[in-house]
Amino acid sequence: MPDDPLVSTDWLAQHMRAPDIRIVDASWYLPAEERDAKAEYAAAHIPGAVFFDIDEIAADDTDLPHMLPLPAKFASRVMKLGLGDGVRIVVYDGWGVRSAARVWWTFRVMGHEDVVVLDGGLPKWIAEGRATTDRAPDLRERHFTVRVAHDLVRDRSQVARALESRREQIVDARPAARFRGETPEPRPGVKAGHMPGALSVPMSEMIAPDGTMKSKAALTEVFETAGVDIKHPIVTSCGSGITASVLALALARLGRWRTAVYDGSWAEWGATEGAPVITG
Repeated sequence: MPDDPLVSTDWLAQHMRAPDIRIVDASWYLPAEERDAKAEYAAAHIPGAVFFDIDEIAADDTDLPHMLPLPAKFASRVMKLGLGDGVRIVVYDGWGVRSAARVWWTFRVMGHEDVVVLDGGLPKWIAEGRATTDRAPDLRERHFTVRVAHDLVRDRSQVARALESRREQIVDARPAARFRGETPEPRPGVKAGHMPGALSVPMSEMIAPDGTMKSKAALTEVFETAGVDIKHPIVTSCGSGITASVLALALARLGRWRTAVYDGSWAEWGATEGAPVITG
């Protein structure tokens, strides 16, 4: 397991041609952003990168967005991308640090711990004048051994028990106005508000003005100001499990590598009849 879940653009530039390095473009955008991740990848990506489709490498038996796939499906897809045992996987996205964190977490759930996120992502890479390409990489299938890390995932019933017992803190990464129920949820049929007892730490608070993740000291201050005890177990949540993974990434930087993510997040909780929701 790496010492830090992030690597710099300088590090990647120096190591990208190493035989045990694999690069993954995990770009994903909200519908309102009107960006096509696949088309952008096809036009320009870091040389050697493969495209990880968050919405396709996902569960088939649910209407919830990009839920974790069955292990067999995950292994089948990533093996064909040349991702597997014995390599370090470097994940980036076209936003900076966002959906790459979800893929970082997904690989760890499936048992691959040698995975890191490119700090600042593709925007920082391009801003520094580094090379991109439209050429698809040559792929060689690689075996992927699945060892599901159940401790990194929570479902709705587990979150409900955590809220009741207070054995785990529920930390919500959605914007503060959505957490308070002041703005509507973007998904139809999903109530506005938050879980009783949840704490608000918007994902945006993790990111520095230059698009990289904040320093460890600054991250610690953000969590402490929000009332989060980083020494106590934490489950992160958000709208659909993506920005929750950014909080998990930040907590890993602070030594909390086993932070769990509520996979269904608010897309599930806010649409579930009888699930308690409060505003304010």
